[in-house]
Amino acid sequence: MNSYRELKVWQSAIELAVHCYKATEEFPKGELYGLTAQLRRAAGSVAANIAEGHGRESTANFIQFLRISQGSLKELETHLIIAQRVGMLKHPRFHDLMDRSDEIGKMLRALIRSLQEKL
Repeated sequence: MNSYRELKVWQSAIELAVHCYKATEEFPKGELYGLTAQLRRAAGSVAANIAEGHGRESTANFIQFLRISQGSLKELETHLIIAQRVGMLKHPRFHDLMDRSDEIGKMLRALIRSLQEKL
């Protein structure tokens, strides 16, 4: 693989971030520096860590960044749950974002396992 942009998991993470940005456009303006910012940062971090890890010189480093990406994904899910529980994120959109997150989590785990087998 020549580029992280060819990775399906990275492409899906980018799409998730875009959907999160769109969802937070409807959040109260008073949350711009609160939950909105945290959710957007966590969403962008998932794809960013995949890309950064791919650029490292070793498979072990790549795996470490994929694990960091998993952590960002769990942080994102936590912010989504909070947003849903306080009424800022309605059920259909919440479930769509959580489903996308679950799928990315599965892809990350599969990629990590695949890379570990090559070590």
